[in-house]
Amino acid sequence: MRNNKQKEEFMKIFSVNLRAAFDAVVKDFASLREIRLRAEAPMVFRFTDGEKYLTKNHMLCTDIKHAMTIHASEIKETMEYISNYSMYAYEEEIKKGYVTIAGGHRIGIAGKTICENNEVKAVKYISNLCIRLAHEIIGCSDHIIGCLFEQGRFQNTIILSPPGHGKTTLLRDMVRNISDGCPVNPKGCQVGLVDERSEIAACYLGIPQNTVGRRTDVYDACPKEVGITYLLRSMAPQIIAVDEIASEKDLSAVEKICGCGCGILATTHAGSLQELREKKRWKELLEQGMFRRCVWIKGGQEGPQYEVYDQFGQAIF
Repeated sequence: MRNNKQKEEFMKIFSVNLRAAFDAVVKDFASLREIRLRAEAPMVFRFTDGEKYLTKNHMLCTDIKHAMTIHASEIKETMEYISNYSMYAYEEEIKKGYVTIAGGHRIGIAGKTICENNEVKAVKYISNLCIRLAHEIIGCSDHIIGCLFEQGRFQNTIILSPPGHGKTTLLRDMVRNISDGCPVNPKGCQVGLVDERSEIAACYLGIPQNTVGRRTDVYDACPKEVGITYLLRSMAPQIIAVDEIASEKDLSAVEKICGCGCGILATTHAGSLQELREKKRWKELLEQGMFRRCVWIKGGQEGPQYEVYDQFGQAIF
């Protein structure tokens, strides 16, 4: 029943024609992960069991030869629904390349960019949409959350995996567990969350659409270094959580957290702990003991599997 209601609300973002098609072909909304719309190209649905294309008869197929072509007018109409007929109101988000809608779903946008001084000022002729559906998996961290604590104290943790393996999903549930409290930390902690890409809490009009815990304060759509500074200055967090540490600027921001006696929970892209150690800057941070726990997400046919290591590379879980 809940999935049916979510589906009904979600499908309102599409053009009238695509809305009818979506309703006809998506029977299991919970298994839908991503939808891609490209002008003069097929509409692609990515489910947990693979990709499928929309046909003219409003059916799904796996052979692209039978796929229906999506016209630019469909994308334009869809953007009108997404923006409530006010593209201007979403101008700042569109400049960043994505829009977050009710339910926490994130819509990536591509088209012709208008640049000035190497900065995007506007995106015109939007011709590509990547709609990533927000699916919480509450409880996915329950069996490993205890590994992140030692004598009741949180240990700085980095979550790593290749793209698309569920780092953000795991991070979100860890934030919930740490904030609300868990068997090894029943009182919970004050958590500050910098959600730079609006994917973790998935705020809509400032309100988290996902469950991130009752002791969690969120800076939404805020650069990591700025959000971290604001949290430390005004919200007195015990732990700060951020997604996708990638640049030198991000790493410097993380060092700032540790220098203030605050815990850090973060993610980064790496195929394994060994691969992470081969990156010079990360090798330094790990050897300095900045991160005392590493959670590696392994993909597989049965879903993600988690391995937990200490800063010396010794397996804990």
